[in-house]
This record gives sequence, structure tokens and C-alpha cells, in this order.
Amino acid sequence: MSLPAKKAANKGYEQRLKEVIPGGAHTYSRGSDQFPANAPQILSSGSGVYVKDSEGNEFLDFGMALRSVAIGYAEPSVNNSAIQQIMSGNNLTRASMIELEAAERLTSMIASAEMVKFTKNGSTAVSAAVKLARAYTGRKLVLRCSDHPFFSFDDWFIGSTVINRGIPDEISRMTITFPYNNTRALENILDEHGDDIACLVMEAATTEEPAASVFEQGKSYLNDVEYLCKKHNIVFILDEMITGFRWHKYGAQALYNIQPDLTTFGKAMANGFSVAAVAGKRDIMSLGSIDETGQERVFLLSTTHGAEMSGLGAFIATMDFYENHDVIDHLWSFGKKLKNLINCKALEHGLKENLIASGFDCSPSIVLKDREGNVSMPLRTLFMQEMLSRQVMMPWISIAYNHGDKELRHVDHALDQSLITLRKALDESIDKYLIGESVKPVFRKYN
Repeated sequence: MSLPAKKAANKGYEQRLKEVIPGGAHTYSRGSDQFPANAPQILSSGSGVYVKDSEGNEFLDFGMALRSVAIGYAEPSVNNSAIQQIMSGNNLTRASMIELEAAERLTSMIASAEMVKFTKNGSTAVSAAVKLARAYTGRKLVLRCSDHPFFSFDDWFIGSTVINRGIPDEISRMTITFPYNNTRALENILDEHGDDIACLVMEAATTEEPAASVFEQGKSYLNDVEYLCKKHNIVFILDEMITGFRWHKYGAQALYNIQPDLTTFGKAMANGFSVAAVAGKRDIMSLGSIDETGQERVFLLSTTHGAEMSGLGAFIATMDFYENHDVIDHLWSFGKKLKNLINCKALEHGLKENLIASGFDCSPSIVLKDREGNVSMPLRTLFMQEMLSRQVMMPWISIAYNHGDKELRHVDHALDQSLITLRKALDESIDKYLIGESVKPVFRKYN
């Protein structure tokens, strides 16, 4: 063993990661400040809905690669499709056959998508949509939903958060925010700023259902958003990174009967392979074309690896899997069972007010509250810690098709054991039972 290798072997994985990667990972939600002290510092592999650490210890996973895996890790049909494209060259000098097939497949599935550009991550896709909107409208301001946690690492979004160091104030001022499920508040903002707003960016839903429309009976808040965007000639950008291929096979827009101008997809669309997309109406998307002689150009997206064949092969295979299996129905039905299990166990252990599973059945959320009813990061950390000690990794709940009855039984047992400790901690002291520091919010001003 070489001297550098010997030195590295004497350090923990967390330390080694942080020495060479700012934050120790390539997304902040994978950082050490997001997990309890007993979490594995590094993972070596995943199969189905299980992951293994560097020593071969196995964990039932509900993180599912930040919600990007909706079937299961290393799904053979998806992997084989990606491998086939790798063996065909993976990245060619001109557009590939699989690139055309993937574009035609997506535009045939999503009613609002007449054209599509593929890329490798969601941030790039959403920022490309914002650029298109500004070019299309000739306006500068971006209006984004304040209740939805993340849209992009680019300045237009991060500048509107508390972590705005390094971003000029003039850029931060070009993004304004609006609350979810409040049509009148949105209407007031648009009445004041509508002529200057290029686009509105939001998710269809995260943890709560869209409220009833204030304009038309039988419709929803999302229909109000669509109507107001049309009224003010604002480009309606729907971020379906999470809802796409989870809420509905054809996107949450199909479930809620809305037609955004532009939509961004990613995460579950290729079962963990790096594929994202911006798609939408032809008159907007075509601003990035090269065919209209004399038209001023928009440099939309130009990425060497944006249409990498392996990822697009994985996308096609993932969509085929959805066609041949009831993936969406399973996500909803398993999630309902899991929510009910968590809430029943909380009730049994006298924690009904402290551990709450809620939200959409296909994407449940869990909230931990202290004795005063306040959301508690220390208690959340203790819950994660105790579940991890029973080989369940549950930093959040992301359901996959391969989660089944066996996994539900595992969670049942883990909850019974873990909630004993949570009950004691609430009666005595959380710090008495917590190993290491509490997890922290990703969006915080200081470390």
C-alpha cells in the first residue's frame, strides 16, 4: 500500500469526503449534517430497496437516492437498456436514435409537451425554463412559490433564499415569492407586478392538496394559477421533478387537469440515471431552435452529455416498466399503508401528537414535534437514529415499487423498538438519548 493510501485508510470516510468535496457530497441533502451520528458515512451499493455501507451492513432505504429511484436500485430491465446504449457508443457526434426515441416518447406522454430538451439535472432544466420565459416575454422578474423548497442552484433561485452569499443584490431582487394555496395573495402580487414578471415557478403540490378554486366551482387553486398566468401573459413553469412519474404516469398536471406552458422533469423519470428535461409549448421552446431565418437566437441548452444515450435508454426502459406494471398505483397504496402504520404505532406509544405521518399517500411526510407542539429537529434526529439502529434508513419517505409487505413488517418492528426510546426521551430529555448533534436545515444562513 502506498503512503497516501495508508494515510487515507487511517481516516474516516466522512473526513476523507470533506477534504476533497465541499460539503462532503454533491448535494447538500446528502451531507453529514442531514443524518444522525450513527448513519453510515458512505454507501457501497444498492439493490431493490436496500443499500449497503462500506462494511456490507444492509439498510432498508426510504431515501431512494433523493427520490430519483421509483422502481428499485439496479432494476435489471433499466440497467440492461442503459448498458445496451453504452455498448452502442453512449455519446455520438450527432443526435442519436435513442435521443429521438426518448424525445418522441416524452412528448407523446405529456399533453403540454410539444418539444423537449434533455439535460442531466433538475437545476439546469428549471433555469433553462426561466431563460426561455424571459426571452419569450421580454420581462425580467421571476415569481416563485415560497412554500416549495428547491428549484435550482442558480442565482435566480438561491438569491431569494437565506443562503445568498456570492449573489449580487440586483439579481436577488429579480425574484419575488408567493405563498401556495392562496389565490387572492397571488392575484394581488400580479396586479402590482404582473407587467414585469416573466414567469411563475412552482410545484403542483408537495405536502398539501390544492385548495378549491376561488374563480370556478369544481376546479382547484392550480387552475386559478393557470388562469392568472394567462391573464397577465406570464409563462407558467411547473416543476415536476418530484411529482412527475410519482403522482401520475403522465405527471401531476394530468392528475390536476392543468396545462403549464413549460414543465421540468427529472428524478424518477429514469430510475436513478441522470436524466432531466424541460418540455413545453412549441412557440416558447422553439426560441431555442436554429431554423427560423432572421430570428434572434436564444442559447437554450447546449450540453455535451445532455442526451447521453445510457440515461435516455434508462428513461425508455423506465417508462416501459411503468406501462407493464402498476407502479403509480403501488406507490399510492403502499404509502397509505405506511402512513397508517406510522400513525397507529405513534398512537400505541403515546406519541400521537409527536410523530405524525401525513401528506400524499404516494409521497408521505413525517413531522416530529416536542412536548410543546413545536417541530423538533432533535427529536427528528433521534427518530432517524433509532430507526437506523434497526437497519431502516428513513431521512424522509420516498416510496419505490419494490417496497412491499416484507419491508412493511420490517418498519413495523423497527417502529415498535424505536418509539420506546422516543417516549422516554420526551419524558426525560432528548439529549440524554441522542448520539451526536442534531440534523440541521439545508437552508440556513450559517453552518
